[in-house]
Amino acid sequence: QQISWTPLLVLGYLFYLLLGAMVFQLLEKQAETHFRDQFQLEKLKFLQNYTCLDRHALEQFVQVLMEAWEKGVNPEGNSTNPSNWDFSNSFFFAGTVVTTIGYGNLSPSTVAGQIFCVFYALFGVPLNLAFLNQLGKALNAHLITLERWVQKPGRAQVQCQFTILAIFLTTGTLLFLVFPPLVFSYVEGWSYGEGFYFTFITLSTIGFGDYVVGTNPNKHYIPVYRSLTAIWIVFGLAWLALVFNVGADLMERYLQLKWHKSDLSLAEGDTTKLEDEPEQPRIHIPS
Repeated sequence: QQISWTPLLVLGYLFYLLLGAMVFQLLEKQAETHFRDQFQLEKLKFLQNYTCLDRHALEQFVQVLMEAWEKGVNPEGNSTNPSNWDFSNSFFFAGTVVTTIGYGNLSPSTVAGQIFCVFYALFGVPLNLAFLNQLGKALNAHLITLERWVQKPGRAQVQCQFTILAIFLTTGTLLFLVFPPLVFSYVEGWSYGEGFYFTFITLSTIGFGDYVVGTNPNKHYIPVYRSLTAIWIVFGLAWLALVFNVGADLMERYLQLKWHKSDLSLAEGDTTKLEDEPEQPRIHIPS
């Protein structure tokens, strides 16, 4: 009887979450404590330098800054900062809604905008999934064509498939994960590591919102910068979705293969045990 590998997958999934929680706590908690203490110290220094303010007034001002940030208004700079809701930025925001990235740095503040966002996402998310599905089929068709072109008489099919997969992964990695951080580093002033982090967090639809393109008030961006970024996101999503699907399929096959081998070992063990046992004498009942 074949043993289900689902419990193993569930245990592995829970273990992976627990491992991530422990590592993130180990890496980030101490830094958070340091930043919190530093912020409190800066507030005390500010009150000492400006004795006309009391602590309550400072806390109110901090609250105003937090509310402005939640509404998508960058506290830095002045009122001449470009609007977050011009057409280019609105197009980028629409893309983050239907792709479920949801950075969180910008959201509708009006009731009408919030209601429209709900219905827009209700129809837009399935439309986006259908579009990405068709885009993935197109990429897959090109892969099949490439496989036929690469495959030659006498060459093993597994070798051809491995070659095509390597070309697919290498090309996509260069186009969507390696080169874009160079552009973002140049335009945004980030390090390459920060640009790569933003690239992967975006294309995987995790979308923390700690790094978002086109939000620095001290930078002058071309009007179509964020729109071009949205188009890059769409094609990058299709590519990375295929990569994740391939990875998930390989993981499932590996787990099923391990369990299948385990089942075969148990079955062979039982057969060997039966063969090693001496044959029991048959009892004949006389008539």
